[in-house]
Amino acid sequence: MLDAVPTPSLTARQPHVPADRLLAELVPPRHFARESFDTYRPDPDHASQAQALARLREVAGTLSRPAGRSGWFGRRRSAQAPAVYLDGGFGVGKTHLLASLAREVGTDEAAFGTFVEYTNLVGALGFGPTVEQLGAKRLVCIDEFELDDPGDTVLMSRLLRELADRGVALAATSNTLPDSLGEGRFAAEDFLREIQALAGRFEVLRIDGEDHRHRAATTHAATVPAARLREVVAARADATTDDLGELLEHLSRVHPSRYGALLDGVGLVALTGVAPVDRQDVALRLVVLVDRLYDRDVPVVVEREGLTDAGLDLFTPEMLSGGYRKKYYRALSRLGALAAEGAALAADRSAA
Repeated sequence: MLDAVPTPSLTARQPHVPADRLLAELVPPRHFARESFDTYRPDPDHASQAQALARLREVAGTLSRPAGRSGWFGRRRSAQAPAVYLDGGFGVGKTHLLASLAREVGTDEAAFGTFVEYTNLVGALGFGPTVEQLGAKRLVCIDEFELDDPGDTVLMSRLLRELADRGVALAATSNTLPDSLGEGRFAAEDFLREIQALAGRFEVLRIDGEDHRHRAATTHAATVPAARLREVVAARADATTDDLGELLEHLSRVHPSRYGALLDGVGLVALTGVAPVDRQDVALRLVVLVDRLYDRDVPVVVEREGLTDAGLDLFTPEMLSGGYRKKYYRALSRLGALAAEGAALAADRSAA
């Protein structure tokens, strides 16, 4: 009987996202809704975490001071604007700290988004209007600054330069692979080289530590039997079901800036027909979708049938060792975490 009831599908959605919504959504994601400086717990074995926390509190205090004639919105505004880069590996709390900084300054005065969201914003609004909109903020936070796309990196470097010249404070993070040289310092050198016109303005805050999410264990996506997947989906009005291949084909017709809107009202995503992705453009679209799912804390139920290892088989070995590997490892980790939540829901009979 459950099979006779059609379930909603993401492929049936064609979201329209006005520019004002893109701007309004430049806030810390739902995943960090309850986080603040007070909820960040520095590891006592890594003093750099407490040092970064203390410095960001200072920055927040500077940006939160009332405006004066020659203060934040005065003539000397640009000389006072700080710029910080959080340098460290996976899972040391960089995004937690960045989101906390934005919240401390205030959602009206701070913009928070990923590198991809800002490049999508420029694509939707145009460069000039984006500068005008973001230039009215006190702080612009860029999470997961990407260093693997030359065109987008040049675009973002120019955007940051324009904003810094207007006196907007800047804060950025970037991820490195756990086995990267220096476990993060290499990324800082790359970042500063790519934004060389602004490098002298940025203060690098080194954050050492272990990955608190233990990402190595989450690259294996938990799966559930097909029958149980159908039961869980049928029990929830906010669930969708899609064949992964069909969904990825649909995403090719939806601008990445609309992937968030694609998930409006969705509380659970079920994926069937999960198979390895062998095209780079398709894989990168999947990465953006996983990021939006993770931002919104949407659990994912992955069908087990025909699948041996959803995590390690999703991207090819060439992809995992190529230029976009940071994105792919991040997607594997996040999908693994969301699939674990989905599997827990499937195992809990009370989910219905």
